[in-house]
Formats: sequence, structure tokens, C-alpha cells
Amino acid sequence: MKCVICKVGETEAGTVALAFEVGTATCVFKSVPASVCSNCGEAYLDEDTARRLYEMSRQAAKAGIPFAVQEFAAASA
Repeated sequence: MKCVICKVGETEAGTVALAFEVGTATCVFKSVPASVCSNCGEAYLDEDTARRLYEMSRQAAKAGIPFAVQEFAAASA
């Protein structure tokens, strides 16, 4: 797909590191699968991945964890 940000690059499968802030919690996830623009590096997540990242961040905030770094594990089939 053509990148909607830079309008130049094409996206390709890859992984990225992303930070989510929910309430007072900041969660950094490494090795998140995404479609990544070959030109500007913009990352596009599928709906399931985005939902899982938000839920994991929400759980960290609920547990009172102020900062966490973790590898993102793909969902089991």
C-alpha cells in the first residue's frame, strides 16, 4: 500500500518498537509486527495488534506499573 503520510513509499512487512501511554503508565513494546513505509518509516498496525497493545498497556496502568518494556508476542493460533 502507498504510505498515507509521505505519499512516496510503499509499505512492507516488518517490526517496530512502539510506546503507548495509558493514564500514568508508559509501555514500550519491541518487535511489534507492522506494515512499515520504505521511505519514511511510518508504521501501520492491524486492528488485532493495536487492540492487544492497548489492552496490555491498560492492564499495566491498572496494576500501577509506571513504566514497562517488553517484547510483543504474536497471538497463538
